[in-house]
Amino acid sequence: MPDPRIRISGGRLIDPANRVDDLLDVCIADGRIVSVGAPPDGFRADIELDASGRYVIPGLIDLNARLREPGEEFKATIDSECRAAAAGGITTLCCPPDTDPVIDTPAVIELIRHRARQTGAARVVALGALTRGLDGERLSEMAALQRAGCVGVSNALKPLASTYIERRAFEYAATFGLTVFLHAADTDLSANGCMHEGHLSTRLGLPGIPEAAETVAVARDLALIQQTGVRAHFCRLTTQRAVRMVARARFDDVPVSADVAMPNLYLSELDTIDFGADYHFIPPLRTQEDRDGLLEGLHSGALSALCSDHQPHEADAKLAPFPATEPGASGLDSLLSLTLKLVEENHLLLPDAIARVTSGPAAILNIPYGELGVGRAADICILDPAATWRLDENSMLSQGKNTPFRGWEMPGRVCYTLRDGRVIFSRDDS
Repeated sequence: MPDPRIRISGGRLIDPANRVDDLLDVCIADGRIVSVGAPPDGFRADIELDASGRYVIPGLIDLNARLREPGEEFKATIDSECRAAAAGGITTLCCPPDTDPVIDTPAVIELIRHRARQTGAARVVALGALTRGLDGERLSEMAALQRAGCVGVSNALKPLASTYIERRAFEYAATFGLTVFLHAADTDLSANGCMHEGHLSTRLGLPGIPEAAETVAVARDLALIQQTGVRAHFCRLTTQRAVRMVARARFDDVPVSADVAMPNLYLSELDTIDFGADYHFIPPLRTQEDRDGLLEGLHSGALSALCSDHQPHEADAKLAPFPATEPGASGLDSLLSLTLKLVEENHLLLPDAIARVTSGPAAILNIPYGELGVGRAADICILDPAATWRLDENSMLSQGKNTPFRGWEMPGRVCYTLRDGRVIFSRDDS
């Protein structure tokens, strides 16, 4: 069956990559954008979508989403999370390599891609393992992973055995032009911590993770990035000092980028005072000063992307005492609305906010999405900026209902999501 010819009319088109913000129609054929503005001569649409009073933006790209499949299907599946992503305006999800089995062979990559194709919702791209089995010692077959479609390599949250192995891994990745995705954490300093180390952790009697656990790792990694010339990306920075270090490195033309997870922009260590398990994150929520530094880094461009850091859990995972609960939150349902909330609170201009979840992640992953230029894949989100909704178990489509934003009033509501020119989500009342 051929892809439908679609015309989206009357909407406010916001395409940060091409510096477009205007009332413009979009025409789609064969899964691609064929015009922005006036339709091509003789164009006849099979589907007309009225976007009057709505925003038309690129489909969102989430840099870090654990889909739990393969290995932990009791928490979530590729099917459930890809559908939740589509309902949230997300058309591309990046899956880290710490699945079970680990993404260290082409067979696992193909399994994940096959499952995503079966779903027919958001697409999934994957990071390959930096070391075999994420053991931190034996380098993976990066060339084979790249040929199989991996968009980068990472050791996820697992530490490397030594700085020497890290250097060799960077050199090997640089040989193939692969981006290394880094989680900056010195494991000796992090130990068994479960929240930010400071006066509050002492008062609560909980083991803390000091700021230096992140900044020491960033300093080491930056030195090796400069030494090897590898392209690198820091995932989910949490401290003001680390953001400043990355900003300085970018100023000095070091090939590095960084992102921040949405919870760290709205929450701080103070939210853990009642031992609520939904506020248990690794890396942890930091101080209010760190939160301000992250927002400033987002505004300045030192942080070029936002991510949901999606980690769905079953209910039991959050029922133990705080240190024993599994860290992380489900974030696909709220990513777009929390991005719009940053605009409402005057932290970002609307085009800049949209860029942080579209063209910014696309550039980091080096994938041809996140923009609405003619000839590009028709990955599009149409949203009603005036609509509001409440985040709760009933409104969340992710299989994981664990979120610290439960009960929040959210701005903006997705009406349609298109991927490769096909409608993968449509709200009944659109």
